[in-house]
Amino acid sequence: MSHRAGFVNIIGKPNVGKSTLMNAMIGENLSIITSKAQTTRHRILGIVNGEDFQVVYSDTPGLITPAYKLQEYMVKFARSAFTDADIILYVTDIEDSTENAGEMITQLNKLKIPLLILINKIDLSHKDQVNTLITDWQKAVPAATVIPISALEKFNLEKIFMLILESLPESPPFYPKDELTDKSERFFVSEIIREKILMNYQQEVPYAVEVAVENFKESGKIINIRCIIYVERESQKGILIGRQGKALKKVGSMARSDIEKFFGKQAFLELFVKVKKDWRNDGRVLKQFGYNPT
Repeated sequence: MSHRAGFVNIIGKPNVGKSTLMNAMIGENLSIITSKAQTTRHRILGIVNGEDFQVVYSDTPGLITPAYKLQEYMVKFARSAFTDADIILYVTDIEDSTENAGEMITQLNKLKIPLLILINKIDLSHKDQVNTLITDWQKAVPAATVIPISALEKFNLEKIFMLILESLPESPPFYPKDELTDKSERFFVSEIIREKILMNYQQEVPYAVEVAVENFKESGKIINIRCIIYVERESQKGILIGRQGKALKKVGSMARSDIEKFFGKQAFLELFVKVKKDWRNDGRVLKQFGYNPT
């Protein structure tokens, strides 16, 4: 029996549902999902295995015009998805149109690999609007397969999966069959905490935050975790901690609950806040935080 394996890279603008789609396709919450744009900062791999296949999904940051060095790195992560993919899933939604995607359409038409254009969030639309978008995208990128979906409601995801399996090249698996992702346990702890910050704070504060896991120690059914939350300014530190530490305690409580669900163990979580001035524009610091695009 032949074995198929390949990289299926998910790209698109911010907030169109890329992370929701990947989590649904792999059946695990590996990528942060919030209502805020630019939530995903890294390329995150999610691996789905079968007896005769391995699908390696890659969630990427949204394609934006960068305003600071961190965003430059995020765009590099996203752009790299074009170069190492066996299949591209380009995610758009009902609020987007081909008129707003001139440069991207040019890039998509240059692809020599299978391309699926997925019109997401159709559960928030009506049939005529969806049909118009399907027609427009099919005209703009004739070689693509255009599919209306709802990642949230899991509509048409089985169809996508079957098309992916049909298009995968013959190849041995790239990762051991029992692996779910390429990221470490520490990475997912930091992402869970960052998600709670995105959910509980407004304006610039969530985007000025980076989470570093200084200690992750498992002992039987208990995990002891110590994390530093870095911000850029003292004023952000005060907002993050809140009056009498209540805001930070709320984040810690919410994060601990999700960490325990993720790992299936009891967790003790300590959170501390430090200022690292203008870290989003410091290449050396960004590299320390794991932002090191090639």
